Amino acid sequence: MKAPAPHTELLASLRSRLQDGQKALRESYLTDSDALAMLAGRSTLIDDILRDLWQAQHFSAKLALVAVGGYGRGELYPASDIDLLILLPSSPDEKLKGKLETLVGLFWDIGLEIGHSVRTLDECLAEAAGDITIQTALLEARLLIGDAGLFKRFEKGLGIDLDPQAFFKAKRLEQDERYLRYQDTPFSLEPNLKESPGGLRDLQVILWIAKAAGLGHSWQELKAGGFVTQEEFDHLARCEATLQRLRIRLHYQTHRREDRLLFDYQTTLAEQLGAQPTKARRASEVLMQEYYRNAKSVTQLNVIMLQNIGAAIFPPPDLAPQPINERFQVAHEMLDVVHEQVFVDHPPAVFESFLLMQKDAAIKGMTARTLRALYRSRSLIDDNFRNDPANRALFLQLFQQPRGLVHELRRMNQYGLLGRYLPNFGAIVGQMQHDLFHVYTVDQHIMMVIRNLRRFTMEEFAHEYPFCTRLVSEFDRHWLLYIAALFHDIAKGRGGDHSEQGTADTQVFCERHGLTAEDTELVVWLVRRHLTMSNVAQKQDISDPDVIRAFAEIVGDERHLAALYLLTVADIRGTSPKVWNSWKGQLLQDLFSETRRLLQQGGQAPEPHGVIQERQDEAMRLLRYFALSATVHERLWKQLDTVYFLRHSAEEIAWHTRCLHYRPNDEKPVVKARINPNSEGLQVMVYTRDQRDLFARLVGFFGRAGYNIADAKIHTTRHGYALDSFVLLDVSDRDSDREMISFIEHELMARLTSEAPPEAPLTARLSRRLKHFPITPSVSIESDDKGNNYVLSLVAADRPGLLYAVATTLTRHGATLHTAKIATLGERVEDTFLVSGGGLNQSAGRISLETELLEQLKI
Repeated sequence: MKAPAPHTELLASLRSRLQDGQKALRESYLTDSDALAMLAGRSTLIDDILRDLWQAQHFSAKLALVAVGGYGRGELYPASDIDLLILLPSSPDEKLKGKLETLVGLFWDIGLEIGHSVRTLDECLAEAAGDITIQTALLEARLLIGDAGLFKRFEKGLGIDLDPQAFFKAKRLEQDERYLRYQDTPFSLEPNLKESPGGLRDLQVILWIAKAAGLGHSWQELKAGGFVTQEEFDHLARCEATLQRLRIRLHYQTHRREDRLLFDYQTTLAEQLGAQPTKARRASEVLMQEYYRNAKSVTQLNVIMLQNIGAAIFPPPDLAPQPINERFQVAHEMLDVVHEQVFVDHPPAVFESFLLMQKDAAIKGMTARTLRALYRSRSLIDDNFRNDPANRALFLQLFQQPRGLVHELRRMNQYGLLGRYLPNFGAIVGQMQHDLFHVYTVDQHIMMVIRNLRRFTMEEFAHEYPFCTRLVSEFDRHWLLYIAALFHDIAKGRGGDHSEQGTADTQVFCERHGLTAEDTELVVWLVRRHLTMSNVAQKQDISDPDVIRAFAEIVGDERHLAALYLLTVADIRGTSPKVWNSWKGQLLQDLFSETRRLLQQGGQAPEPHGVIQERQDEAMRLLRYFALSATVHERLWKQLDTVYFLRHSAEEIAWHTRCLHYRPNDEKPVVKARINPNSEGLQVMVYTRDQRDLFARLVGFFGRAGYNIADAKIHTTRHGYALDSFVLLDVSDRDSDREMISFIEHELMARLTSEAPPEAPLTARLSRRLKHFPITPSVSIESDDKGNNYVLSLVAADRPGLLYAVATTLTRHGATLHTAKIATLGERVEDTFLVSGGGLNQSAGRISLETELLEQLKI
């Protein structure tokens, strides 16, 4: 006989109760922000509705309805799934199967999003035995209604099968894998409140392990058992409340189970939570700094708690600690304080502990009580501590050790000690940088830069940074570079020029820590100039001897040049994995090499004709490798002027000559492409009769082919031919450059021959980051030093078709393009063009072009 269906009135009543109850919970939470009341209130609401529905179905008393997962904990966020286990004493017959299917349908009918499983007791325990995820979900099981005896047998069976040591190892491994999925950092731009390092999962895993080991079911019980101190208990409560508050608000804002703090939501959340903007930072950045600092605390507590609980689950062998000195000892390969008041009795021991970690590679970490004592010692770091010569000397020694610097600086930062010792560093901890190319907080970026510098000194990374490795090996007192890296962005977020503001902090630090005048000058100079080399390499024509001469005057000598080069490479590589590429690396290395050669010549740049002769001679030497005659170059070179030979390398000149020596007057376009010999991407040469919209046509074609232009050299010969060369980088990293060579040569030549009109690149959606953190475009047009041409500089948010829009605008104004330097920094472009004509010698012409470009650059 078919089981009686619940009355329609009951379903309507339950649906209404659910809607009214959830509405009341929302209104109450938005009024009093009581997260615990909201989480428990929704759990209780669902409990009552499920029990009523279960009873209305007249299930046998031998069955049990069990809440599991987060619902089992009694914590239900506004949009969280409701996880249920229907526990059976034995396999169901057809009648019971039908009733259970009806029940599941009714769950959805009344508006409940249920995740359910139907298992017998034996099935449940068998599945849990081999699956850590199932074990974890069942660990938090809670009986809602049904056979209490069956549920107790289930709990007993689960406890018997659960191996605390195996569970601990599995959860630690699971946490490590989860961290890897989220780039092993709590400081991502759009963190996941639940799963990211520093999220709710980091707190839940502590309680799961403690419960599996029978050590406690709550923070209160762990405190009673001595696993959590009162200070840690209070800190845990604050951290958990912050994450709960954010997750509840996020669910209410999005009306779904959304745990990612996407850019789309950060601004609204900041407004709702009362975050106030400053002159230099948006409200969303203030909110995210609070989140990042909270996440850092959670990861810190996770380390301490798991280490402490692990010691109880895996009792160490009863071995006597090995003394190091009167303050420290080694206990089970971990650095341990001899008593918990070590840092209070002797404050310099704070820095000494990190120094000991650096000096002894056999020490694997710090004991839980050492970490706790360090965390409590933050308050000891005051002005008296900072002014103590012993502490200053110890801090400086950290940078001079051959190993362990990055690990220990990160540990000091994680436990709040670095920010206490350097308050200006503390101000930038957790500070986000919405500049479209940094993907780390300021403090994490600084750590990445120091890490990169350290890797230059390590043999195992020499294959990745061969040139930097050679330079740093010849650099005396290279630890000074780490000091410069520590301070290079320390003034971020204050408003104004952070490079200049940071020099004052750097000067004070160096003088207080006893650096010599020579070393102080170098470090301060590096902080002030840390952006200079990148700007010159990416925005100026480094084939121009005048540019090299001006840069050489800034650096002054080879030591400053090497230091700035090393810091620049480390800095760019530390902004984002997407910002660095081998093309930028080659630009920097070329600038370094040309500048060093000039400095070795006493700073006296050769005359332009001397540079030209040198490049021509080298080009001829290269041409001889191809068995070409000594006069092969003459027909082409007589059409090329001084500017061409100054802007192109000898290798490029030789390549152009090989391709064009037999057809300098050919009416048909010539298109040649090759793998870039100096870095990644393609190098493309176009030779054709000059045309008014040629650059726009080329830009459109390359964009539609899936390439970005990294560099462009535009030249017009004496007899009216365009000789343009480009460096192209694949937008989507298809790794198909070699296959694309024939396509580009054939298709582009066909389009130039047919004189087809320019085609705009394909459009694409803007990224969320660009949408929510736009940058105001800027355009400037200034006469160059010689007064013959104009330097057009623009800064804008990158997007498909941007360069095409610039090219078509220049065409409409009749401006002639000579060179283009395309600098893409993440999602920000800083492009520089050398142009002439188009009425630019008149103020009105420049204003008109600027105005239209600004309009084109708007998103």
